Amino acid sequence: MRVARSRLVFVLVLLAALATSSAARSEDFHWQGRIDASRTLEIKGVNGVIDALPAAGREAEVVAVKRGRRSDPSQVEIKVVEHAEGVTICALYPSRRAGRPNECAPGEGGRIGAEDNDVDVHFTVKVPAEVRFVARTVNGSVGADGLTGDVEVHTVNGGIKATTEGLVEANTVNGSITATLGASNSTGPLRFQTVNGSISVELPDRTQAQVRATTVNGEIETDFPLTVRGRFNGRSLSGTIGGGGRELSLQTVNGSIRLRKRL
Repeated sequence: MRVARSRLVFVLVLLAALATSSAARSEDFHWQGRIDASRTLEIKGVNGVIDALPAAGREAEVVAVKRGRRSDPSQVEIKVVEHAEGVTICALYPSRRAGRPNECAPGEGGRIGAEDNDVDVHFTVKVPAEVRFVARTVNGSVGADGLTGDVEVHTVNGGIKATTEGLVEANTVNGSITATLGASNSTGPLRFQTVNGSISVELPDRTQAQVRATTVNGEIETDFPLTVRGRFNGRSLSGTIGGGGRELSLQTVNGSIRLRKRL
C-alpha cells in the first residue's frame, strides 16, 4: 500500500511539473490600435511565421504566440514602436553582446537577432484598408491575403505569398514567391528575388512595365505580349509590357518565373 501511495504521489508531482513547464514555454501577446490609410504597419521577427489578413475597420490588431522547446518564451519581448510613418512591432530576443541590446526601430534600423534561442514567434496581423504592410523575418514564411495596401516582404528561409489590390515587393533566399498585385499609379520599381524557389506574379491586364527576368535552372513563361530587347534564350529576358513604365525585376537561380494576367 505504501509503495502504491508513493507511486501516486510521484505521478502527481510529475504531472504538476510538466504542467508548469508547459505553461512557462508558451506565451501570447496582443496589441490593437488605429492606423490611418497610407501609414505603415511593420512586423519584425526572427523565428516564426507571419500571417496578415484584412481588418474589419481602422483598428489594426496583432497577436503573437511565443513557443520554445529549450529556450524560455518570456525572454523574448514583443516591442511596439509608434512613429511618424506608422507602427513597428518587433520580437526582441535577448542579446549576448554586452552593452549592445537588440533594438526595435522602423525599416532597416534597429538590431534584431536570436543567438542560440529557439523561441518561435507566430504573428497574426489584421491590416486596415489601404495601410502599407511590411514584414521582415529570417526563419519563417510570410503570407498576406486579401489586403488593399502595398506589401513589402523580406525573409531568408521561407516562402512568400501575397495578394493585394496594391503593389508587392518580395525577396527571400530559400523559398518560392507567389504574388498577386492590383493597379497603382505609383511608378516605383517592383522587385522579386529568391535563390532556391520559383517566382509567380499575377498582374492586371493593363500593366505597363519594363521587365527584366533571369533564372539559371528554370524557365520563363508569360501571359503578356512582350516587346523583347536582344535575344530571348528561355532563361533571360529583357523587354516591355505595353508601352513600358515602372521597372519589374524577377530573379532566381533554382526555379522558374511566371508572369500571369490577373483574372
